[in-house]
Amino acid sequence: MSVIDAHHHVWDLGVRDQEWITGAELAPLRRSFSLTDFDTEIRGAAVVSSVLVQTVTVAQETPELLALAADSDVVGAVVGWTDLASPGIAGELARLRSLHGGGFLRGIRHQVQAEPDPDWLNRPEVLRGLRAVAAAGLVHDLVVLPQQLPAATRAAAAVPGLTFVLDHLGKPPIASGRREPWARHVRALAALPNTVCKLSGMVTEADRRSWTVDDLRPYADTVLDAFGPRRLMFGSDWPVSTLAARYGQVLDATRELTASLTASERDEVWSGTARRVYRMGGMGVDGR
Repeated sequence: MSVIDAHHHVWDLGVRDQEWITGAELAPLRRSFSLTDFDTEIRGAAVVSSVLVQTVTVAQETPELLALAADSDVVGAVVGWTDLASPGIAGELARLRSLHGGGFLRGIRHQVQAEPDPDWLNRPEVLRGLRAVAAAGLVHDLVVLPQQLPAATRAAAAVPGLTFVLDHLGKPPIASGRREPWARHVRALAALPNTVCKLSGMVTEADRRSWTVDDLRPYADTVLDAFGPRRLMFGSDWPVSTLAARYGQVLDATRELTASLTASERDEVWSGTARRVYRMGGMGVDGR
């Protein structure tokens, strides 16, 4: 089965620091991770294309990611960053798309999880920015914590013309085993037709040293039921996922979690949803 990895990162510490990598727990990530490293990881994994996602709220990063995509045989889409609250966002999106590799820009993401305002997504200037993202034909990736899901739901309702992509299931507290109020909030988001979800990031929300597929299953089952396979997509979250698992282990866990689906439903999770949402082709994706 062909795989589109709808969520991975790269970074070069020689270019800029990744300020979010702090403390002993994240220490294994304090090195550079390149597309060459990613290509090595996916070798033999049937990955035909991928979505390269931003990591820092720095304007220079997105052009760099677009240039990497332009020179890559595997990256088929980029989710970048720009200031959603800027009154000039429409012009900035147009500028990004005019750059080398600009045809690969498919979405915008902001580190909402780091915003102290729990309703940041619903600020008037941010909603204006989200409407500009929609007008540009792009999607918005949501990286939020469980307590921020209600605000995400309000924003998605306020901008029905924009597809909102929930990263990492909204980061449920898998290590604790708790499901509420996360499950209730994620179902409310999924009730909106302009939302989809990435089946990603679970292993690092679980107990990183001793997680099992059974630990992940209640959370995966919740989003499978809430969104359905046509609104779910696989993402590895490499290299962050390496804190808890090898690339192959993430693939194997996802295969187990989706084993009860029909072949056509599995096809949606593994490639179909990402292909539609990020407007990607199949083999030989060129990003345009």
